[in-house]
Amino acid sequence: MPSPNRNRGISRREFAKSAVAIGGSAALAACMERDGNGEEEEIDVPQGPSDLSALSERQHAWNELLSTDTHGNRLAPAHNVVLMLDYSGDGTPSERERETLETALRDLERAYQRDTAGLLFTLGYSPSYFARYDASLPESIDLPEPRALSPLEDPALDEYDAVLHLASDHAQVALAAEEALFGELDELNGVETETSVDGVVEKAERRTGFVGEGLPAENQDVRGIPDSEPVPEDAPLYMGFKSGFEKNQASEERVTIQDGPFAGGTTKQLSRIRLNLQQWYEQDSRDQRVAKMFCPVHAEEDKVEGAGENLGEDTQITGDCVENVEEHARTKGMVGHSQKAARAREDDDPIILRRDFDSTNGGEAGLHFVSLQRSISDFVDTREAMNGTDLAENSAVGQRTNNGILRYMSVKRRGNFLIPPRSLRAFPSPKPE
Repeated sequence: MPSPNRNRGISRREFAKSAVAIGGSAALAACMERDGNGEEEEIDVPQGPSDLSALSERQHAWNELLSTDTHGNRLAPAHNVVLMLDYSGDGTPSERERETLETALRDLERAYQRDTAGLLFTLGYSPSYFARYDASLPESIDLPEPRALSPLEDPALDEYDAVLHLASDHAQVALAAEEALFGELDELNGVETETSVDGVVEKAERRTGFVGEGLPAENQDVRGIPDSEPVPEDAPLYMGFKSGFEKNQASEERVTIQDGPFAGGTTKQLSRIRLNLQQWYEQDSRDQRVAKMFCPVHAEEDKVEGAGENLGEDTQITGDCVENVEEHARTKGMVGHSQKAARAREDDDPIILRRDFDSTNGGEAGLHFVSLQRSISDFVDTREAMNGTDLAENSAVGQRTNNGILRYMSVKRRGNFLIPPRSLRAFPSPKPE
């Protein structure tokens, strides 16, 4: 990793993103230094509560802790570390190993306030993990093995035991939390750490990413982005438009499991997607990009300014865009991504909650698509609506061509996970007492 002295010409945020991507104690130390003068950057991160009993049982209950824009849209944490984990032992974890993992997670909660200025995290488990046990998950839990969901994709399927998602607006918080978990720090934000998960779980894969106005533009010198550096400066994501509109997101209540031993939990779908935006920026016009991301009517009526901040709290996919999607496919030869996804709503409400972010992992432009839903079938239904296969069969819209944003994305990996309630987050059994 280049030293801070050689990075005076890049922004502080770009350097922080690079440090998160590299990881490790050296990256943490470099991230904490300011202007290469050896001094630690001063950031005020409040510690967590000494009494952790007041924390929500819902690991995924982030919404009330996120910052918002002027329209009330919740803003995702800027820096993200996703650790794919495997249990280090054979068979099933012991009670002592459960206690070790839980103690390490509580260290994080005591060290950092639970919000984006501090640290947010979730820990979930895969079908492969639960297959270690003789018992099966309750029938009410919809957690199938991951699979390809389109004839156009052939993703590698994640069979890791668990996934840990660390998120913060401060790069050094996410890095320090990772280091402390694995025994590289004895103190975290002034709080002594009691234990390490090293020897209990091991890192099988590390994924990182970022989201927020300006970050994609500052980090577009990667494969998949034209050399002309076309990503708009105000865009929070590589494709140039904002996401996460408040009214286009399922509520946390809608994605929360309601009954059974895992009530208060949720399911998580995680896809690693490669972006190829050469044509998106070099051949497609601005109107074409708006039509493919939102709806052809949005382009015709010039509804979208810049990254879409003027749209307010939703994508305004209503009326003609929803009711006439099949007609648009036939007569306009184009349908929009948001226009297709809106078909998966129930009572006009979305059924998945997205918390995805961009990435430069592997030196290429990417997207880690993170969705929370009560059951994985909710994600499958939404993804099938996004595919638009039914629209492509009887219209001028090809399976990829002018079919939303499909042609610009390749799903490389996919995994399904159960995010248990907080009280069961440390190595849960399928039938917890």
